[in-house]
Amino acid sequence: MTRQRTVGTMIFVLAIVGFFLYAYLLMLSEWSPIVLQLSVLMAVGGILGVISWIGYNMATSRPSPSSLVTDDK
Repeated sequence: MTRQRTVGTMIFVLAIVGFFLYAYLLMLSEWSPIVLQLSVLMAVGGILGVISWIGYNMATSRPSPSSLVTDDK
């Protein structure tokens, strides 16, 4: 097996194991409320982080010459 194929197989197996671990923690363990709260917190934090990154890039980038509007009055 090539190195790329080995890494791909490891990622595949770890993702499946991670899903079952998450499902166990969410459904069958006493940690369920904390796991759910942390999951929602990470999801909202990730979405808001992406939105803030887009806003920062829009605020700090220079306009291109083709996007400048001229008045022909």
